[in-house]
Amino acid sequence: MHTVTGTLTPTAPFDFSQSLNFLGFFPPMQNEQRLAPLMLIKALSIQGQTIAFQLTASGTIDEPQLAYTLLSEEPLTEDLRMATIDRITFFLGLEDDLRPFYAIGRADAVFAPVIEQLYGYHQVKFTTPFEIACWAVLSQRNPMSNSIKVKHLLTETFGSSIKVDGTVYRAFPEPAQIVAADAEKLLSVIRHERRTEYVRAVAAAFDNVNEHFLRTAPYEDVDAWLQSIKGIGEWSANFVLLRGLGRMDQVPVTEKMMVEAVSKLYNAGQAASAEDVRRIAEPYGLYQGYWAHYLRVAA
Repeated sequence: MHTVTGTLTPTAPFDFSQSLNFLGFFPPMQNEQRLAPLMLIKALSIQGQTIAFQLTASGTIDEPQLAYTLLSEEPLTEDLRMATIDRITFFLGLEDDLRPFYAIGRADAVFAPVIEQLYGYHQVKFTTPFEIACWAVLSQRNPMSNSIKVKHLLTETFGSSIKVDGTVYRAFPEPAQIVAADAEKLLSVIRHERRTEYVRAVAAAFDNVNEHFLRTAPYEDVDAWLQSIKGIGEWSANFVLLRGLGRMDQVPVTEKMMVEAVSKLYNAGQAASAEDVRRIAEPYGLYQGYWAHYLRVAA
């Protein structure tokens, strides 16, 4: 086993225990990594190579550090090491600056206690935009338990794995692995013709796009690209933009859990409208997505 070690410096404030708490309860990603106090081990597939990473927190919330160890069966080139560090950093939102968001939120008497509850939590995304796009189509009109089962089967059947200290860690497939998958085998795993067609369409699209475009192009352009993929509609595109790409400048105003969270916190349990959600979110500007995510996590 080849190892590379180093240190990451997240943008303060950063509380790694908040990230681990989220991973522990977020259903689509449960049991996909090892969690321990201030430690995480997880596998990634990058450029056809499987890499396990271990992160251990040190420092404080206001002066945070994460020690990392990358483990692979083949030596890591410098380009692959940097790509892995970029993936980890993006996955855990390590470069997100929460201070402007907190300044707005503390002026909101209803929301200020949520900041104290989640202080230092940087949004944990899905490991890749492709993974969340697959989840979006797998979970359409599908019970959560079945969606999770199929996602795990996709990983086990078409993804890759690496063994670390006797434990096998599995990485969600890269788009190319799904593109190359046997059609009948893919259908036998997903067990639903339409969702199988959608997953294949998502894989073909993501196999031919530069993630830099998805992260940095104008919101409207990325939204349009996503909605051009068969099986990805307005809600799914917004979901991928927020939870897979960290695009925080818009809120899913009609999403059921979002409306329920606003109703509970801001409206004394009375049903809120999409216009209510839009009005309350407006002062948060470019941090509307963070406001929405914090509400959902707190709820």
